[in-house]
Amino acid sequence: MSKAITKISAVLFDMDGVLIDSNSVIEKAWIEAGKLYGVTVTDNDISEHIHGQPGPHTIKTLFGHLSLEDQQRVQAYIMHAENTADYDPIPSVSQLILAAINIRVGIVTSGWREKIDRIMELLNIQNCISVIVERNDVARGKPFPDPYLLGAKRLMLSPSETLVFEDSISSITSAIKASAYCIAIGDTELIQYGAQTAIADFSKVKILSDGDYAILLDDEHKLLLNNK
Repeated sequence: MSKAITKISAVLFDMDGVLIDSNSVIEKAWIEAGKLYGVTVTDNDISEHIHGQPGPHTIKTLFGHLSLEDQQRVQAYIMHAENTADYDPIPSVSQLILAAINIRVGIVTSGWREKIDRIMELLNIQNCISVIVERNDVARGKPFPDPYLLGAKRLMLSPSETLVFEDSISSITSAIKASAYCIAIGDTELIQYGAQTAIADFSKVKILSDGDYAILLDDEHKLLLNNK
């Protein structure tokens, strides 16, 4: 089958579930925090209000009935759990980023800077990242388009010139609302939320440099890179 060819100028990665396999750590932390304060965290809560969402949204939605002091304790509990956990990289992601020598790469995440710095060091990609957008950079986080609009703005690009890798409904919604070209990591059901396609991980993604630089996602999707 012939490949659909799209031109892009930068690649933006989410962090949790895209750069690192952290979903189980995040889920466990919120479930345990719920037990401490008598809150039952359901599967729906996890998909709708945890993955891809900034912590303040999750706390307001699930723990909003608690006192401000207890909400702050929940936030501290979650940050400690995530900051001290061990993570495995998503297969081949660091190799992909390190191979993208002439491609601008950014991280757009609902996470915070301390965790981002730790993950960049884990993957040894500190010198490869051109832009970072974290949850304190925007008033409205995912699923609003603001994070990806800001990422594109900092790169001095139109959002439609960016390729985004995401793994959750709210995050894909954010990228699509910003008019980015979004690829889902993991579940193929995420395509129904606007992702162009879905891949299990980055092990089969290739960067081609024969003439024009390009990212080959699969047998049907090839993205030409504008190296501005």
